Amino acid sequence: MDRYITAPFDTETVKELHSGDYVYITGTVYTARDAAHKRMYEALEQNKELPFQMENNVIYYMGPSPAREGRPIGSAGPTTASRMDKYAPSLLDLGLKGMIGKGKRSDAVKQAIVRNGAVYFAAVGGAGALLSKSILRSEVIAYDDLGTEAIRKLEVKDFPVIVVIDAQGNNLYETAIETYKEI
Repeated sequence: MDRYITAPFDTETVKELHSGDYVYITGTVYTARDAAHKRMYEALEQNKELPFQMENNVIYYMGPSPAREGRPIGSAGPTTASRMDKYAPSLLDLGLKGMIGKGKRSDAVKQAIVRNGAVYFAAVGGAGALLSKSILRSEVIAYDDLGTEAIRKLEVKDFPVIVVIDAQGNNLYETAIETYKEI
């Protein structure tokens, strides 16, 4: 089913999403990859503030290429989500509602998704140039020294993703295999 949602979003919105749904996100999404996640995790350990509030927000695991003239961002494809698995449960426990990446997630992340009423989306890998067309604005808000891994605040319109793990723990990567076996 196709769904159109606005980010940030709350638990009620997440409850309506089901594994396999095609979702188009409009609103604010933040980017963070490995190095930024490590810094945020260290900040939490030291009781320091994070660069943005986690509650009801979405993190896109992405590091863009340089923007061409007249564009807010370059190619913006997803990065492998499992590299953030060490850090994701802590952020989900702080109220993070969505993560966008590619690939499988650990059991600890799946449990944190269910525990916190969150969702994991996949963006199509290899389609970074196409995905960048849904990004209207991009602004570095933290960790500028990390270059492409700096945290960015993105304004997106109809950013296309697929629900992989929903708030009930249904996992498209597992159910799709079973469906394919039946075919």
